[in-house]
Amino acid sequence: MNQESYDKHTSEDGHGSDGGVEDDARATRRDAGDAESSRANRGWWDRNADDYQSEHGAFLGDDRFVWGPEGLDEADAALLGPASSLKGKDVLEIGAGAAQCSRWLAARGARPVALDLSHRQLQHALRIDGSDQPAVRLVEADAGRLPFRDGSFDLACSAYGAVPFVADPVNVMREVRRVLRPGGRWVFSVTHPIRWAFPDEPGPEGLSVAASYFDRTPYVEQDEDGDAVYVEHHRTIGDRVRDVVAGGFRLVDLVEPEWPEWNAQEWGGWSPLRGNLIPGTAIFVCERD
Repeated sequence: MNQESYDKHTSEDGHGSDGGVEDDARATRRDAGDAESSRANRGWWDRNADDYQSEHGAFLGDDRFVWGPEGLDEADAALLGPASSLKGKDVLEIGAGAAQCSRWLAARGARPVALDLSHRQLQHALRIDGSDQPAVRLVEADAGRLPFRDGSFDLACSAYGAVPFVADPVNVMREVRRVLRPGGRWVFSVTHPIRWAFPDEPGPEGLSVAASYFDRTPYVEQDEDGDAVYVEHHRTIGDRVRDVVAGGFRLVDLVEPEWPEWNAQEWGGWSPLRGNLIPGTAIFVCERD
C-alpha cells in the first residue's frame, strides 16, 4: 500500500512530503500540470521508498489492507464487499507501494494486480515476497494511463495512492471506469480535504485554521532551478464528488473514519488529539453502472 500522503510534513503552509522538504528543495504553492506532477512524484518515491518502508512497514504489515492512519482495516470495513465475495475477483490496486493491500486480497482468493508509479516501491514488494516470483502481479505505470484492456477488473482500490497527486483526477476516474466491468466497485482513500486548512502538526498547534480550505493551488517542492521534486493537489469534498460523477461513477458512500481508542501513534500530522476532533481521511466508495 502506497498511502503516499500519510506523511505531509510541516512546511510554510502545512502540506507536503514525508519527513520534510529535501535539502535542495523549497516548498511553495503554484500550478503544476500532469506531466510535471507525475515526473516529480515518481522521482520522489524512488528516492524515498526505502525510508518509507523502513519507518512505516510495521504498521502497514506485509499483507494488511489498511485505509489510512486511523488504522481502519478492510477486514472490518468490507468496503470492497464481504471478504467471502472476493474469491475469484480480478482486482486492481492503484498506488500499491509494496503491495501490502494486494497481498491481503490474494490471501482471500482474489486475483490482484498491484500498480505503482515508483519502480523502487515495487522492488520492496519483491523484497517482502522474498523471491523473484511475487505473490501478486506487479505493474509499473501511471494511474492516468492504465495499461489494461477495457473491462479487465471486477474491483479497483487505492489507499492513499495516486489520486491526490495528479493534476487531472477526472482522467484517472475515467481510466478506472474503462478497465472495470459493469457493476464494478472503485474505492479510494485520500487525506480528508479539511486537513488542508490546518497546519500539519499532531499537537495543539495543528488545531487552528491557517489557510483557506478553498485554495486549490497545488503544494509543490521544487529544486533551485524551479523544477518540481514533489507535487500534491488539493480538492474540496465537493470537488471530489464531482470528479467521481464526471468520471462515470455513482457515489455509494463517503466514509470518514473516526480515530480508534487503541491507536496511540502519531504519524505526520495524524494523531489521537487531532483524530478525535477533525477527520483525517476520506474514503470514497463508488460503483460503475
